[in-house]
Amino acid sequence: MDLAPITLQGDHVRLEPLKPQHADSLLEAARDPRIWQFTTALVLNAADMRKYIETALDWQKAGTAVPFVTIARDAAGDRVVGSTRFANIDKENRRAEIGWTWITPSYWRTVINTEAKYLMLRHAFEAWKCIRVELKTNAKNERSRAAIARIGGKEEGILRHHMINADGTYRDSVYFSILDDEWPDVKRRLEERLARG
Repeated sequence: MDLAPITLQGDHVRLEPLKPQHADSLLEAARDPRIWQFTTALVLNAADMRKYIETALDWQKAGTAVPFVTIARDAAGDRVVGSTRFANIDKENRRAEIGWTWITPSYWRTVINTEAKYLMLRHAFEAWKCIRVELKTNAKNERSRAAIARIGGKEEGILRHHMINADGTYRDSVYFSILDDEWPDVKRRLEERLARG
């Protein structure tokens, strides 16, 4: 598994390596408080965004993450709309998690997140030869749970009091996975969805 920073490009989205210089455009995309309702991070200002990016890049240096900035490619031109990453990467067991995903609400339920997940899954299974890709979300986040199921994630269970939210409350996390032998069917269905726009 080569964990060097990479760019993953589709017809509607480009995932570029996350860098400190993305802070201003990411902060602009992150202003809607609905983004942070179910996350353990809370980005309210420039200092929060710097910390968010620094944490992602620290994980990258440690060899456990590959973070991206999410760029929508549409008629309005290229626009930073959020961030996502591979994390909890386990080379020995050929496993990675896709997560820490957030997108500005005007792009919710659009092709952007679907294509981003497609590009990441394809890279994980076809370039890295992963045998398992994990996704998790706050158990209360019904919108995220439905989105993960729509792309082919199989719900595995809930880890109670798994994480601590920014406000100090406990978060239960629901885990999903896609396995290497499931990828061909998941890939076909995602490609069909993307072809329909």
